[in-house]
Amino acid sequence: MQALRWALAALVATAPSWAAAAEIDGSQLSVLWGVPFAGMLLSIALMPLFAPYFWHHHFGKVTAAWALAFLLPFAAVQGAGAAAVNLVHALLAEYLPFVILLTALYTVSGGIYVRGNLKGSPALNTGILALGAVLASFMGTTGASMLLIRPLLRANDNRRHQVHVVVFFIFIVSNAGGSLTPLGDPPLFLGFLKGVDFFWTLSHLFGQALFLVGVLLALFYAIDTWLLRQAGESDLPDPTPSVDASGRVSRLGFEGGINFVLLMAIVALVLMSGLWRTDAGLELAGTHVGLPGMVRDAGLVAVTLLSLRLTPRSVHQANAFGWGPMQEVAKLFAGIFLTIIPVIAMLKAGVEGPFGAIVGAVTRADGTPDPLMYFWAAGLLSSFLDNAPTYLVFFNTAGGDASLLMSSMASTLAAISAGAVFMGANTYIGNAPNLMVKAIAEERGVKMPSFFGYMAWSLAILVPMFVVMSFLWFH
Repeated sequence: MQALRWALAALVATAPSWAAAAEIDGSQLSVLWGVPFAGMLLSIALMPLFAPYFWHHHFGKVTAAWALAFLLPFAAVQGAGAAAVNLVHALLAEYLPFVILLTALYTVSGGIYVRGNLKGSPALNTGILALGAVLASFMGTTGASMLLIRPLLRANDNRRHQVHVVVFFIFIVSNAGGSLTPLGDPPLFLGFLKGVDFFWTLSHLFGQALFLVGVLLALFYAIDTWLLRQAGESDLPDPTPSVDASGRVSRLGFEGGINFVLLMAIVALVLMSGLWRTDAGLELAGTHVGLPGMVRDAGLVAVTLLSLRLTPRSVHQANAFGWGPMQEVAKLFAGIFLTIIPVIAMLKAGVEGPFGAIVGAVTRADGTPDPLMYFWAAGLLSSFLDNAPTYLVFFNTAGGDASLLMSSMASTLAAISAGAVFMGANTYIGNAPNLMVKAIAEERGVKMPSFFGYMAWSLAILVPMFVVMSFLWFH
C-alpha cells in the first residue's frame, strides 16, 4: 500500500488542474486496459493454489503491483491528471465507503456472541441458513453473514465435513437472501436511489428468491444428513460444548447485546444516506463527496469505535475475533476497485465500447429488451465484477427510467436485479461477504476450496437453478 501512496503523491504533484482531467471515454480504450484486472482475478484464483505460502504473506504486495500496472501506464498515456482524478474518485466515492461499512458490520457482528451448546445437526444448520436468508434482506448480506457464520462454525466444529456448510452459507445468506429489499445488497440500494420503490423488489423477486432459497435449503438438508450418516457422527457428543464461568453447559442466549442496537444504527445510517437529498458537500480533487455520505461514514466510524469500547473482552475472545479476515478483504478489494476502473468505463460506453457485443446482446432484433439476456449478462458480469456498477450499466442500458422499468418493463428490471444479486454467489469475488466468510472459515481451520474449486460447487448447484429460473420467469 505504501507504493500506492507514493503513486498518488506523484500524480497529484504533476496534475496542475483536477478539473482539466476528462472522464474516461470507454469507447476509445483497448481491451488491453483490462489486463491488470484480469491479472488481479487470476492472482486471487491461482496463487493460493500454486504458491500458498507466498500468497499468504505477500498478497498485499501482489495487489499493489497490479494496481500500479494499471495506474502508471494510464498516467503515461492519458495524463497524470486523468489518472489522479480516477484514482481519487475510486478511493473517496467507492472504496472508502465500502470498507468503512464492511468494517462497521464486521466489528459489530463480531461483538455478538451466541452462547449455548449448539450441535451441528442438519435441522439446526438448515435453520440457521433459513434465518440468515430472512435477516439478509433487512440487515444486509454482510451483516447477516458476519452475525451467523461464527455460531454456525462453532456448532459444526466437531464435524468431519464442514466445507459444504460454509459453501451453502455463502450461496444462501451472503447472496440469495439479500434480494428482497434495498437494504439487502448494494445493487438494489442503487436502484432505490434511482427511484425504484422500496418494496418493489419484495413484490417482484419474492417468487424467484423463494424458489432459489427453498431448493438450496432442501438440497443442503439432504447433503448434510447424508454426510453426517456417512461419517457416523449423528450420535456423537459435542467435544467442545459451550460452558459458562461455573463450568456448566450454558443455555442458548446472546452476549454483547449492545451491538444489536449498534447494528440497527448502521441500518439507519445507510438508509439516511439514501433518503437525505442535498447538494451540500465537499469537492475533493474533482470528486464530490456529499454531506449525507460524510455523515454516514462518520457515524459508521463512531459505531465501530463504540462497539470496540463497549463489547466485553470475553465476547471477543469467545468469538475468536481478529482483524485478519477484514484486512484481507480490504487489501484485495483495493486492487479490484482500482483495476476495475477501465473495465467499468468500457462497459459504460455501451455498444460503442469494446464490450459492445455484450451490451447489444440484451436487445432483441425489434429493439425491445430481452429479460433472459439481461438476467444472464448482468449475472455473469456480477460474478466477476462489482455487482453495483454492473447493475447500473444495465439499468441505464434498459432506459434508466425507474417508473417505466417498474411498470411496463418490470420483467427487465426483475431480470437485472435477480442477475446482479443471485449470481454474485458464483465466485468468491462476486460479493464482498463471500471472501469474508471464506477467510473466517479458514481462520477456524476449515479447508475451503480454491477459487476454481468453489466455482465447481456453483456450476454444479447454482447454474442449473438459474437455468430453471430463466424459463420460469425470464423467458
